[in-house]
Amino acid sequence: MNYKAKEEYRLLIQPRYQCANKTVKQRILDEFCAVCGYHRKYAIALLKKLVRVKKSFSKAPGPKPRYQDADFLKVLQRIWYETDLSCAKRLKAAIPLWLPKYGQHYGELSEEIQHKLLTISSASIDRALKPLRDRIEIKKRSQTKPGTLLKHKIPYKLDVPWNSSLPGFVEADTVAHCGGNTSGNHAWSLTLTDIRTTWTENRAVWNKGGYGVLMQIKDIEEHLPFSSLGFNCDSGSEFLNQHLIGYLQGKKKPNLLFARSRPNKKNDNAHVEQKNWTHVRHLFGYGRLGKFGVDELMNDLYKNEWRLYQNFFMPSMKLIEKTRIGSRYRKKYDFPQTPYQRVLQEPSILQEQKEKLTMIYQSLDPFSLRKSTRIKLNQILKYSGLK
Repeated sequence: MNYKAKEEYRLLIQPRYQCANKTVKQRILDEFCAVCGYHRKYAIALLKKLVRVKKSFSKAPGPKPRYQDADFLKVLQRIWYETDLSCAKRLKAAIPLWLPKYGQHYGELSEEIQHKLLTISSASIDRALKPLRDRIEIKKRSQTKPGTLLKHKIPYKLDVPWNSSLPGFVEADTVAHCGGNTSGNHAWSLTLTDIRTTWTENRAVWNKGGYGVLMQIKDIEEHLPFSSLGFNCDSGSEFLNQHLIGYLQGKKKPNLLFARSRPNKKNDNAHVEQKNWTHVRHLFGYGRLGKFGVDELMNDLYKNEWRLYQNFFMPSMKLIEKTRIGSRYRKKYDFPQTPYQRVLQEPSILQEQKEKLTMIYQSLDPFSLRKSTRIKLNQILKYSGLK
């Protein structure tokens, strides 16, 4: 008699054994030992063994989930998508900026849902959005070609008295829209970001010629809410040329600090390297934008919807402390804020400029900006044959 058969037999006689009197128990025990060959004391222990009944719970134990309501998740997911799938901490800071205009596009929200959106923690946002998160690995490509002719005239950033406690010290870089093939003509994106306020501007150029890059830098300076005090770039030929050096070190900007990062040291230009991903690759991806005239369509988007969307409605976090503990680093970030909010807190920026930005902010609708961005982006991709 195998073990499985013995267990089946025990389960049949065990209820009868446990309910019987002493005399009947002795008979059942004698029979059980004779059939299975068990020692009497071991057989008694088996027959006395309690039968465990698995309880089926209709819901998980613990407090009732607060953020599993379908209507609430629908609103949270919409704002998450509109903010370019921001991390939970940035999304929590963005919700109060986007919520006032939500009702104009998707209908008014109940007070309960509004309260949940405004009080939800970043950890709860992570848990609520976990089923929707996709992990996409994209290999980054660098297309920086060194400008060897004039690079020795421009000092490294480490050798320059850089003061990032004031707005106006900016970093610049370019991104290639070559589709993995740098031959031929194609568009480039110029990114310029301020270290203090994180205010960021983007422009498109055709073939990143020195003169074209200079024209776009001048255009960016007209849209900055502060004056340039320092300019840091890599050693690419689009920056280290007579056009840009003559402009930045000329009579009009005698006190401006012009520096460059060390070769193969991207951390020297870390702020703009990050914006290359969030402001350019998230928008256009890695496809080739190689049709003549596409840079004009890109600038129409960069100068209007995209700069307003990123600077007024997209919070970012800044590193305020970095401590080394053994072989690891512990980093501490400030509360996420938009570049517009950081500009308003700067005492060195004129009040007139702040009032002007406030009027612009009050006239904007982030959902409309995103809708217009998608329309123009589709036009650019269709024009380039990518859609």
